[in-house]
Amino acid sequence: MEEASGMVIDGIVRGRALTIDERTAIAAAVNVVLYRCQLERTAGKMKAAARARRKVTALASSSEGLDLGALSNAVLQVCYALGCGAFPRATPRWWMKWRTGGTWEDLRQSDDATDDYFRYKLRMSPRVFREIAETLSPYLQRRVTFYRVPLQPDHIVAYALYRWASGETYESGTCSFGIGRAYGITAVRDVTAALLDADPDKISWPTGLDKVVVLRAFADKGFPNCHGCIDCTHIYVDKPANANGEDYCDRKRQFSVQVQVVVDMNLRVLDVFVGYPGSVHDMRMLHLSSLWERVESGQLFTDPHVMLAFGVRTNGYLLGDNDYPQSERIVVPYGGLA
Repeated sequence: MEEASGMVIDGIVRGRALTIDERTAIAAAVNVVLYRCQLERTAGKMKAAARARRKVTALASSSEGLDLGALSNAVLQVCYALGCGAFPRATPRWWMKWRTGGTWEDLRQSDDATDDYFRYKLRMSPRVFREIAETLSPYLQRRVTFYRVPLQPDHIVAYALYRWASGETYESGTCSFGIGRAYGITAVRDVTAALLDADPDKISWPTGLDKVVVLRAFADKGFPNCHGCIDCTHIYVDKPANANGEDYCDRKRQFSVQVQVVVDMNLRVLDVFVGYPGSVHDMRMLHLSSLWERVESGQLFTDPHVMLAFGVRTNGYLLGDNDYPQSERIVVPYGGLA
């Protein structure tokens, strides 16, 4: 009975046997120690890799040799391990905002009932949004960090499109998408740069078959030799700090910059000219634009002349509103009707 109730050491009964709870506690403590040792060993390997990389950098200047292939493979394996979640991520710091759902979670729904929601929020269909996101994805892919998973490209594109479509402030818009205001500004800039890099010739004056299609579309509506419609709009900005605010104050007494846009019958943008203060008149914008320079040099309107109503003879023109005077190149509504 004494041997059954105690531990036998060197033939002598010592104390009593451990209970199941005590053995479980000891096993848990051993596991914690082993896990801590594993983390310290992993951290030691990462520090060793960092020291080796610094040593390679130092040796590169003195032309000393080193097995760079083995070191690169080791660093690459550590990056893969971080990306696939093999190492536990650190707890997000207090200054890192927790990402929530909001508008982005609603936009991620894939059923047909969200088509109207897409058009309301982003001014486009889900199909067009997916095409844009897939095109820009290689330019917006973020590096996996040790703290949390980065935003996906479609999330970044959705926020930028929402910002442009709604005109909301960065404060309210970023809350809807669960991102910080500073990152919202960065996202808009990154998407803008990605659009320019992905398709720099998307906005261009039509040539060849595209030009024929545009001319035929306007001719079917009773406007032969018409190349597009022109108008100016305002982009509202904060009062410039280093410029004369009165120059940017438009007729609505708001600060803005002027944007001149030319579109075809399907509202495809053919030309954009932007940058002058909001107080500049539409006709002044036209004369300052590169579009007018190409018109004057004979690079745009090269079709045979046709005779319009009231004896107007022209080989090409644009449709405008009554902010433009009647001329050979700009046709405005008759009788002052805009």
